[in-house]
Amino acid sequence: MASGSTKAATTKSVLKLVTTLKGHGYIIRSMCYFPDGQRMISGSCDNTARQWDLKEGKEIEGARDAFEGGVNAVAVSKDGRWVVTGGGDHRRAELKAFEVETGIVKVFEGHSEQIFSIDISADNTLLATSGSRDGTARIWNLETGNLVAGPFKSIGWVTAVRFSPDSKKLAVGINEGTCLDVWDVESQKLDATIGNPNYNGGIIPLPIFWTNKNKTIIAAFDFNFTPVTDSDSESLDEHGAKTIYEFDAVTLETVGAPFEGHTENITGLTLSFDGVLLASASQFEATIKLWAFESRQLLASFDVQNVFTLILSSNSCQLVYTTHTVDEICICDTPPDILTQARAIARKKSALRDILNSDATRRPPAGHRRPPISPIPMAPRSPPRRDPQQPTFLRLSNLLRFSPRANRVPVRHIQPRDPLDVGHDSHISVLSQLTP
Repeated sequence: MASGSTKAATTKSVLKLVTTLKGHGYIIRSMCYFPDGQRMISGSCDNTARQWDLKEGKEIEGARDAFEGGVNAVAVSKDGRWVVTGGGDHRRAELKAFEVETGIVKVFEGHSEQIFSIDISADNTLLATSGSRDGTARIWNLETGNLVAGPFKSIGWVTAVRFSPDSKKLAVGINEGTCLDVWDVESQKLDATIGNPNYNGGIIPLPIFWTNKNKTIIAAFDFNFTPVTDSDSESLDEHGAKTIYEFDAVTLETVGAPFEGHTENITGLTLSFDGVLLASASQFEATIKLWAFESRQLLASFDVQNVFTLILSSNSCQLVYTTHTVDEICICDTPPDILTQARAIARKKSALRDILNSDATRRPPAGHRRPPISPIPMAPRSPPRRDPQQPTFLRLSNLLRFSPRANRVPVRHIQPRDPLDVGHDSHISVLSQLTP
């Protein structure tokens, strides 16, 4: 990954609003596209989950689901078979999975308080959930509804969960980007942790993402956090994740340069499916920023008042966001020039990696030596015969195979001269050199 500065000049672009989905009665906390790209599901603090026909721009009748508490998280499996919703309040957790074809509803019980994040594995078989204030993350079998791993316990509030693409690891975000854990799903052991979980502020479910084929994790993070109390409100306001980092999934050490540009806490984060474009939002800063993931370059910044959360469509051509004050879903076209620029940067980085990893530039491993070159066998030759009566020159000419006549050098017969006998022309030349 690039290690250059992310504070590059941004392109001045305008978000083009395509459509607005209206119907929720309170803050919308989560959204997710269906695999066909024609539908969307959203969850709101109005205690409902709603599905939308994007072509018509309207809510799908009969698909609304009511909860006793708010709906904080929604997800759709990649094969479109499962629709999962999670939420609740400080007294209960609510978690449901709907099988689209059969209409069967599965209810999962285990968390003691509201759920803030859910994720479905790439093979559509496992469900990961975070129980915010109960400090746990859990993994369920979608087919049977049984708990298969966990609870993975944390000291703080669990606000984000994400399977690795191979479903062998689970990344867990804690306390608004102040702590990050990585768990091994099979052994149920903590592989790595970073940060300070002793946070005592609000709950913003900041998403986390796996990148680079299970090798790294993207998260908004606050390395400067120090524990504070509720009474220390001024200090509390100063804390929060304002920078996005890429972490090595094994060691949780940072990789490359961070994504720097936000001046206030980040409230929304999303990564395109192809890993090319990163989008972030800050409610307190009133901005949405678009980044080229490979170069860390800030490509564009848009003024959006009270922006809360955001997602990208599967082809990255649409950017969807909600606000903290208006109960609407805003669907915009991603500026084509921004998307083209991000993809061009990704292609260049990919080509450079291919060159660096090619056989032509790859060094042999340490201790490796080239095999010795076998000598080419030569047919023995008999030594040349020497005629003692033949002159030496003729013997050499026969040995070197050249004709004495063809290679004869003409010999000039030069008469000896008196060294003081200088020619007329030479005499003039010498005099001219001696004349002052």
